[in-house]
Amino acid sequence: MTAKPGIGDKAPAFELPSDGSGHVSLASLKGKKIVLYFYPKDDTTGCTKEAIEFTGLKAKFAKAGAQVIGVSPDPVKAHDKFKAKYDLDLTLLSDENRQMLETYGVWVEKSMYGKKYMGVERSTFLIGADGKIAQVWRKVKVDGHAQAVLEAVQSM
Repeated sequence: MTAKPGIGDKAPAFELPSDGSGHVSLASLKGKKIVLYFYPKDDTTGCTKEAIEFTGLKAKFAKAGAQVIGVSPDPVKAHDKFKAKYDLDLTLLSDENRQMLETYGVWVEKSMYGKKYMGVERSTFLIGADGKIAQVWRKVKVDGHAQAVLEAVQSM
């Protein structure tokens, strides 16, 4: 296991399939601010609320020069259904083999009711236009998170 990337580190490269049959790579976003948020599962309570909050602030993120991208291990087909059901206006990437999740250090051991399992730690990385990580939020609580990330983007 590699060290978790942190503030000041070069953002690890990625290329993944996205909703709508697209592909997104870090290289294709060069020169832009990127809000990369990792979430456990499409169409669950917390993940839905988080996606709706980011969608609601999309115009403000765009005005601040940032693109918001969500990443989960769900397949592209699930992302397409999730976006359609809640009218989400975000790019969602599918990391079914969990390579990017592991590279960013968000595929972790979790525990629920005393049972251990592997899953996504809800986390957000703010990547500057220079390709370096400007801020990291780990173990994110959904309420107010999108607004806090927007404020960080606006202060860059």
